[in-house]
Amino acid sequence: MEAHHQKPRQVAAKSRFQRICVFCGSSPGKSPSYQLAAIQLGQQLVERSIDLVYGGGSIGLMGLVSQAVYDGGRHVLGVIPKTLMPREITGDTVGEVRAVSGMHQRKAEMARQADAFIALPGGYGTLEELLEVITWAQLGIHQKPVGLLNVDGYYNSLLSFIDKAVDEGFITPASRHIIVSAPTAHELISKLEEYDPNHPGVASSLSWGAEG
Repeated sequence: MEAHHQKPRQVAAKSRFQRICVFCGSSPGKSPSYQLAAIQLGQQLVERSIDLVYGGGSIGLMGLVSQAVYDGGRHVLGVIPKTLMPREITGDTVGEVRAVSGMHQRKAEMARQADAFIALPGGYGTLEELLEVITWAQLGIHQKPVGLLNVDGYYNSLLSFIDKAVDEGFITPASRHIIVSAPTAHELISKLEEYDPNHPGVASSLSWGAEG
């Protein structure tokens, strides 16, 4: 008699992260692949029991990733300046919306709430948020992983620029490794789970925390 072997269900291992902050555009982008990537990222967060922190908008990629996480039963925290609420929120919002006074407060609150950061495709605002948390990691302000979801090579030119800056002596080779990139959400989060900050910060997080 033949033995019947059932394939074991693949269950995602418990994540080291409770909350991940996602930076992304308030535009959906021209390619459907960007929109699909936002939805798949949200689904990956749900599968790994990770909550979402994001910029609070209900449009564009922000709306897609937040809806996917909310539909999956995870907590969604949107942090948005009061001035931007009429522009970036249309219709009903999902999860918790935390209104703040300005852009600096928005970025600081998202960073405080998150255990890691991921950037989807986006424009100036996404780049600013991404580069700020990379700089904070370089300075030793935090040791949280920073991921780049490089959908269809969207960030290839940025990564080439960073490599050029390393070659020209403006970024150290160790600091280059702050950025973790991958083409899919599954691969990127898996890499972030294994991230070990091995770059020499110019100041420890404790010394930064002592100021104020």
